[in-house]
Amino acid sequence: MPVFPAGTKSMVAKYCTPAVFDQYKGKKDSAGVPFEQMILSGCQNVDSGIGVYAGSHAAYTEFPNLFDPIVEEYHGHAKTAKHVSNMNFEELKCPDFPEDEKAMIISTRIRVGRNLAEFPLGPGISKEQRDKVEEIVSGVLKKMTGELEGTYYPLAGMSKADQD
Repeated sequence: MPVFPAGTKSMVAKYCTPAVFDQYKGKKDSAGVPFEQMILSGCQNVDSGIGVYAGSHAAYTEFPNLFDPIVEEYHGHAKTAKHVSNMNFEELKCPDFPEDEKAMIISTRIRVGRNLAEFPLGPGISKEQRDKVEEIVSGVLKKMTGELEGTYYPLAGMSKADQD
């Protein structure tokens, strides 16, 4: 059982109780990711807000006594709630920034950290699996046309000019 310093406020410290730890210790999710690997980051980085990373999509249902309360508290999404996805950008309700604020925005980014269904998530994916994901995704990206067409730049072997 991990021992967290007094005052640790991470969700893994809150919800990885002795009972939950004893229930899952030594177990792996169906992708083969050990429970201990999923909580390792939060045990090493006690200042993290959440501190747990699912090893695969299945981990959410295979380790519900840890993940359900975290998802509910962090996202306000109860286990019985249904996720509604709307990918129509024309229906986004974004506030308009005042002109003086627009001038300050140099760049922005959107980070999406997901995977392909047949591969584990970040904590459990091997180097070989990451290479396979890159091969699959880069192949799909090369087929995009129109406004989605572009150039894929792999981090490994990228020239200095492309980095710049």
